[in-house]
Amino acid sequence: MEFSAVTKILVVFFGVLTVSRMRLPLGLGLIGGGLLLDLWAGRNLPALQADFWQAIIRPELWLLTLNITLIMEIGSFMASGKNSQAIIGAAQRLGGRHGFSLSLVLIPAAIGMVPMPGGALFSAPLVGRTVENSPHSPEWKAAINYWFRHILEYWWPLYPVAIVTLSIFTLDTWKFMLVQVPFTFVSILAGYVFLIRPHGSNLLAGGPTVKNAPSLTRVITPIMVIVATTLFLPGMFSHFFPGLNPAAWKLLPMLAGLLVALVLIGYNLRGEDSRLFADIVSKKTLNVIFTLAGVMIFESLLNASALIPLAGQELSRSQVPMGFIIAFLPFLAGLVTGIAVGFAGAAFPIVVGFVNVTPALHPIAALVLAFSMGYVGMMLSPVHLCFLLTVEYFSASFIKVYRYIIPCALSIASFGVLFYEVLRIFE
Repeated sequence: MEFSAVTKILVVFFGVLTVSRMRLPLGLGLIGGGLLLDLWAGRNLPALQADFWQAIIRPELWLLTLNITLIMEIGSFMASGKNSQAIIGAAQRLGGRHGFSLSLVLIPAAIGMVPMPGGALFSAPLVGRTVENSPHSPEWKAAINYWFRHILEYWWPLYPVAIVTLSIFTLDTWKFMLVQVPFTFVSILAGYVFLIRPHGSNLLAGGPTVKNAPSLTRVITPIMVIVATTLFLPGMFSHFFPGLNPAAWKLLPMLAGLLVALVLIGYNLRGEDSRLFADIVSKKTLNVIFTLAGVMIFESLLNASALIPLAGQELSRSQVPMGFIIAFLPFLAGLVTGIAVGFAGAAFPIVVGFVNVTPALHPIAALVLAFSMGYVGMMLSPVHLCFLLTVEYFSASFIKVYRYIIPCALSIASFGVLFYEVLRIFE
């Protein structure tokens, strides 16, 4: 029995998601899925071995691994008690009489500037300390920490999902950030409308007063160095390394910024009891690295299988709207895996393949729709580590936290669909 290219891709896609739900490593599922697709496409064993080898030796795979390892280390620096106090103090000074409300947004968002597995657990104690004398429910506190912890994930270039997305869509970093940053403002607005505003009278004052906090400049300078090199140096690296591909040209400047940032952090921590690099080979770090490696290998094998052009031709002859496919696959992947690289790694290579064989579909419009729906699925996922850890930390009711999160998530989904339609008209 001969299966269509669309059927083969969907069977493997759902297989990867099933493996993830069985608590097997997502990276392992992605690698296995990529090998199965390549084999199912008619590649013989020697060709399959060659395709797998080419996927492994890609420079961007190893650059990505190194970058993410260093980013995780910088995340530990950002989450330390003294640096977090600097963020709380800055929020109180900037917000004036609304400093308490602003700190509830800035604390989890600032900790989220450097991604970490289960990073919401780092910001949860700070949010808890800020609202320790307030009458609010544990579910509200959990929702505040969880929602605002992820408002930068749409476009912040240090997030693994941003790095993976840029490598798959081959889009300039500044263009990616420009088109994605509106989602952060929508997230803040949704969080204000559904989480903060209903409790506005209780948030005009309160929270601990922060004294003797370290300089905010010390905390954010290393991060700004990384962002600056990521944005402004790809052109220089493409000039000196013309043989590499665009993904490597983005990763090399980030690596340079990470090394400079670590030097600055080491200088700032001189004479202090520092645990820099103490957890560089932790289980959490290794799990993230293996997942990202699986994403890159899956993408390479999917391209080698040549199934995407065939699937595009089949879909063009069908009656299924392409917009529905682009929205549904990332949403489902995000819901099942509970991590951003899960929806990006499993669904984005398929989305890009469809974009390449569908002239009427612009890649930026497809990116906006796919990313927003994948993000919504991730935020609503019952297996999202940040969600689980936040609910556990505040001893909150799982279901009651959803009552706060769902309206915010629906706002993102609605804006994503609207933005997609607008971009289709004007592109």
